[in-house]
Amino acid sequence: MFCEQCEQTASGDGCHQWGACGKSPEVNAVQDLLVYCLRGLAPVVLKANEAGINTREVDVFTCESLFATMTNVNFDSQSLGVYITRAIAYRENLKLQLAPQEWPEISCFTPDVNNDLSELGEEISLKFISQAGGNVDIFSLKLTVLYGVKGAASYQFLAHELGQDDDGCYRFYQEALASLDRYDLTLEDWVSLALKVGEFNYKTLELLDKGHTTYYGNPVPTPVPLSAKAGKAILVSGHDIKILAQLLEQTVGLGINIYTHGELLPAHGYPKLKESYPHFYGHFGTAWQNQVKDFAKFPGPILVTTNCLMPPHDNYEAKLFAISAVSYPNMVHVPVFDGLPNFKSLIQKALEMPGFTEDGEYRQVLTGFAHNAVLSVADQVIDAVKAGKIRHFFLVGGCDGAKPGRSYYTEFVEKVPQDCIVLTLACGKFRFFDKNLGEIGNLPRLLDVGQCNDAYSAIQIALGLANAFNVGVNELPLSMIISWYEQKAIAVLLTLLYLGIKDIRLGPTLPAFLTPNVLNFLSENYNLLPITTPDADLAACLA
Repeated sequence: MFCEQCEQTASGDGCHQWGACGKSPEVNAVQDLLVYCLRGLAPVVLKANEAGINTREVDVFTCESLFATMTNVNFDSQSLGVYITRAIAYRENLKLQLAPQEWPEISCFTPDVNNDLSELGEEISLKFISQAGGNVDIFSLKLTVLYGVKGAASYQFLAHELGQDDDGCYRFYQEALASLDRYDLTLEDWVSLALKVGEFNYKTLELLDKGHTTYYGNPVPTPVPLSAKAGKAILVSGHDIKILAQLLEQTVGLGINIYTHGELLPAHGYPKLKESYPHFYGHFGTAWQNQVKDFAKFPGPILVTTNCLMPPHDNYEAKLFAISAVSYPNMVHVPVFDGLPNFKSLIQKALEMPGFTEDGEYRQVLTGFAHNAVLSVADQVIDAVKAGKIRHFFLVGGCDGAKPGRSYYTEFVEKVPQDCIVLTLACGKFRFFDKNLGEIGNLPRLLDVGQCNDAYSAIQIALGLANAFNVGVNELPLSMIISWYEQKAIAVLLTLLYLGIKDIRLGPTLPAFLTPNVLNFLSENYNLLPITTPDADLAACLA
């Protein structure tokens, strides 16, 4: 196998024998085969668009399928094979609606699903690498585009669940997939395409933000219990707030408390969820890589809604449930009919399990500092800056992970001076989310902006402050210290670069799929920097 799409790659250059995420070589190969089939589907979808054929169903399927190939989502070759079968069926059905024409080889490829798909996937993967023609920089950018599209498409799938679709975004993601089969584009063309991924990811993040706030209201600063409450319990992990809301609705009046895990912590900040569901109680555990101990200790069933699944251990595997694109061999999958999940088996499991037998010692954290909440007190922030009470803002967040080196982010936040504000988002915050950094005036020094997709909120806060001070974003006393792990982080990074944001510090390591020449380009044009030490980076940011 060869996989270098995440930060945890073996030896920092790629996984060759087994995925650091727990993915087998067979699963990796079938995922590569699925991506190849989606690349072959894309030219047909684009022709169908030109002919005026509605391809919304196929577009949504493409986003869901790409989601299934992300890190820590789907470890099940059988379910991935179903996606492959559906991709071919969609492709051939669209062809029947179009005038006969000559299609590229990739759009005529039909695997025999009765044979070993992993062996075929390995051949396809090697072919993709060999066709790079020795130009490693172009291949590097092709991978950047592919991984960025995977992340953006995952966000688009979540936005679709909330009724937010954009034909332009869907069309671009199909165009980007089709472009991966082109060999006539220059290095500059691929740089432009990568930045365009960032542009359309920005639009997608805006759609997702609109979907969340339309359904659940604008987030407000909210205390979230970290301690247990006596009673039956269900833990929900991942990012999907729509699925969380559907579970809350189906558990009304059953005496089951619902807890969030990982990136669902910010869901507590949405007022309509808190007001409508008093059994939406608290948060349990920390980041995704700690789920082995968190899931084992939780005395109820666990629902995994998106990426961040690790291969389960025997001591908790029987209480795990998957939904949507998430899958693992033999894991119970929640059935969905006409968009509505049926949580009957999950609820029954919760009623059978002991739950928490007593209340825990009360602890809490604050969440809900999205753009609406922060910009509503922008005048106070501006006055504090002008009065010298706030010297600098640090956005410290992104993905968490298991590889060494991430203690940097904890130490960095601990060393941030008392006259500075720390904004944070995504699961990277779990390195320091429960630390009491105090306040500046009435404003907490640690502000949880939300999930990884709430990078949109962080951008709006930055743009709002820049507008208030009548300066460009890069002139603000703001430094971005970003941690990355998977493909959504790549999509967000491309969005920041598309917006022209400079001086980003990225870690704990730089992406293995970026060649030295591509890194030099990013350094020269955007001053993208690797993290060094907390002391050195703090000094540089505050200079």
